[in-house]
Amino acid sequence: MQNNQEKMKAWVLNDLGKICLEERDLPAVAEHEVLVEVKAAGICGSDIPRIYITGAYHYPLIPGHEFSGQVVRLGKHADSQWLGQRVGIFPLIPCQTCLPCQKKQYEMCRSYSYLGSRRDGGFAGFAAVPVSNLLALPENVSYEEAAMLEPMAVAVHAIRRLSPFRAEQADSAVICGMGTIGMLVLMFLLEAGVKQVFVLGNKDFQRKTAGKLGLSGENYCDIRSQNAEEWIAQKTGETGPELFFECVGKPETIRLAVDCTQPGGEIVLVGNPYSDIFLEKKVYWKILRNQLRLTGTWNSSFTHASEDDWHYVLERLAKKRISPETLITHRMPVEELEKGFQIMKNKEEDYCKILMTNPSSRCADPDEL
Repeated sequence: MQNNQEKMKAWVLNDLGKICLEERDLPAVAEHEVLVEVKAAGICGSDIPRIYITGAYHYPLIPGHEFSGQVVRLGKHADSQWLGQRVGIFPLIPCQTCLPCQKKQYEMCRSYSYLGSRRDGGFAGFAAVPVSNLLALPENVSYEEAAMLEPMAVAVHAIRRLSPFRAEQADSAVICGMGTIGMLVLMFLLEAGVKQVFVLGNKDFQRKTAGKLGLSGENYCDIRSQNAEEWIAQKTGETGPELFFECVGKPETIRLAVDCTQPGGEIVLVGNPYSDIFLEKKVYWKILRNQLRLTGTWNSSFTHASEDDWHYVLERLAKKRISPETLITHRMPVEELEKGFQIMKNKEEDYCKILMTNPSSRCADPDEL
């Protein structure tokens, strides 16, 4: 890089609700880190409360944990093979010493750092990233697709929290909540061959988007005009669905999951809670008497092994078995990214995945790279 490139543009959160586009020095690169030129970055639903409602762990902070790019500079002990490499980025930085880390369950680390929430992330021209958090991209995987690796891996992790092989062998599954993660759960269930997938949403836009992923219109319930419990019973019979993915995080949708899931079925709690969650005695009794399995899920597994969640997703991307770009509704240059924050904060228009991109990030054809 030339000297005139030693500055970058970055969205800096200086206090609650005070996010500004600033000119910043390029990040310093530690010994076991690399400097990544950011090519695409997605706005996560969790970024909005971090910016406008709950705040960050410290200020100033560059948010953004869903991003991809190209390695342009190496730290002292970084392997030279990474220079010039196109990469996806696992944002969680584990402590490597706690009990979950010793078991390589890094997503449950007791003392982690995190790109975009506990240290500077990807809403900028460049980001410093530990070498251990890099994932090399095949040539036929675009930067935009790679910027969606993190939410895709989160969805896959939720599915893989089920009993072994349960997803592929299940007769029916319900997804409640059609935000980005709910849509991605749908995408991966359909890719895995689950035939009877039913979804609950509350927007015409969600119905159309689910249809683009391959869901039949008959398998979409608009809870604004239909009774969800009655609709599920009609679609799955008296026993109810075998699997239920709760992607909302509200007491009423958790109750719905317990009420509708068949005896011996499984419920995966995916949605971040909007508030405290309380369950009535009769709901708790249903969990006991129907021997339901309620499973929590958090983040995703990234161990550099072929069987982790990120490699599961990357394999399917490389083989073009999934099409996450279907969910991209907005592409914005770095200068316009605040518009994306506002769209998600104020629900000003329909959206699914909003990406910060530059022209080179949209190429999926290796001949154009």
